[in-house]
Amino acid sequence: MKQLIRRLTRVAESSTQYYLLRSEQAKRRTRRSASGVPEGHLPVYVGEEEMERFVVSARFLNHPVFAELLKRSAQEYGYEQEGVLRIPCRVVVFERILELLKKGKAEEEIVRLFSEDFV
Repeated sequence: MKQLIRRLTRVAESSTQYYLLRSEQAKRRTRRSASGVPEGHLPVYVGEEEMERFVVSARFLNHPVFAELLKRSAQEYGYEQEGVLRIPCRVVVFERILELLKKGKAEEEIVRLFSEDFV
């Protein structure tokens, strides 16, 4: 009988831990979905006249093209932008750059595309 009680106690404790873990995960998901931006991503507005919202993976920020985009953003809007980051680039070009980055295409092709848009 004592063994049965011990087993049931362990099962109850593990299910409580499982429930607590699941509720913490649910809270994190709720926090992310409230802003509409998944973890590891950031929202940016892209465009010249009319802006379009994109959610971009943070890993792309290390790419040289993004460094140039951020530099142009600072030149256009200043370093003290408030709110969401704005990038002065044609939406079509930005979509193509993201597509190439996601596919892992050669950096030269992305830089060429980027250069053609701003020359």
